[in-house]
Amino acid sequence: MLILQHRRERFHPFNTARIVHKSLRNSRLLVDHLGNLARRVRFEPRAGLLYPGASAQLISDVPPDQRPGQLVVLDGTWHHAKTLLREIPALRLLPRYALAPTSPSRYRIRREPHNSALSTVEAAVAALRILEPETGGFDQLLRAFDAMVEGQLANAAYANSPRFQKRRNRTFKNIPMVLLGDLRNIVVAYAEAPAGQRGCKRNAGPPIYCVARRLVTGESFSCALNPPCPLDDAFLGHLELSREDFAGAVSLSEARERWAQFRRPDDIVAVFQPGTARLFSYLSVDGESCLVLKSVDLASDEHHSSLEDLLAAEGILEIPAQQPGRAGKRLANAIALVQHLNELGKNLSCESSFVGASQLDLHCRINLDSQML
Repeated sequence: MLILQHRRERFHPFNTARIVHKSLRNSRLLVDHLGNLARRVRFEPRAGLLYPGASAQLISDVPPDQRPGQLVVLDGTWHHAKTLLREIPALRLLPRYALAPTSPSRYRIRREPHNSALSTVEAAVAALRILEPETGGFDQLLRAFDAMVEGQLANAAYANSPRFQKRRNRTFKNIPMVLLGDLRNIVVAYAEAPAGQRGCKRNAGPPIYCVARRLVTGESFSCALNPPCPLDDAFLGHLELSREDFAGAVSLSEARERWAQFRRPDDIVAVFQPGTARLFSYLSVDGESCLVLKSVDLASDEHHSSLEDLLAAEGILEIPAQQPGRAGKRLANAIALVQHLNELGKNLSCESSFVGASQLDLHCRINLDSQML
């Protein structure tokens, strides 16, 4: 097992990768700055990445003779894991495997994005029980994990102390660093899914209409794909498109070629919803993931069902759509959000420069120094 750890997770007291690494005889743990990690990492033959996604195969469904010889695990928050996947190109070349947990995580001291999300130690144990059913000691490993959780919960009163709350309610939002610069590599995208059938769960499938815009140059991309079934007037009205917009619809393979011609090697594709990222995964030939803007903690105490609600709540002015249909409007709204995050990040950075050697600033610098060591 090879564990690639985000550097911000290295000194986290709740981190479980250390438990895995110290418990498994045949494991490696690498942690470094992303650029260094991308240069250092080397995979063994038949390596596979344990990471969910549209292209991931359930590891329990893989025949024994086709199972990975080296399991690569990403350690950190889900946001950190996405960053590792985005910044280490070699990871995207690996076959991807996923788990199907039968019970929710026992990691009660950290919030998980959904019930099927597992901690690093739980995911490692679940995968190894499938890959190496003859290996013993996994129950002991989980008992060590449970003991750590119980120990932290026993001291939960500390979490309510004013000092802890002051550090938790930090000024900076979790705005991705790539959105704080000049945005020259940012492409904002949106995609429409095909219509579902009444009474049936919508199946995963390619998009039928995609739009994107490169922010600095204004270059745009639009592509209509052949729908899996004829489009009726009601659904076209829902998309705010016409039959003429689909007159030049192309196959999925041709759409991939067009998207590959538009995208540059250093582009970072930003979308608002995870569902849009899944749709664009069908166009990506190299497994490139998207930056999901919904994960940015703009209003942690509120839930907004749509991007439009979020813009209204944050007082973000919508910008005119430059491409047709509902897709054009939603793309414009996503662009407005990216521009807002860019300005917000710049303003927060400027404000922080006047704080001086406050207790919070000193804490941040000490952590940075320790990570550099």
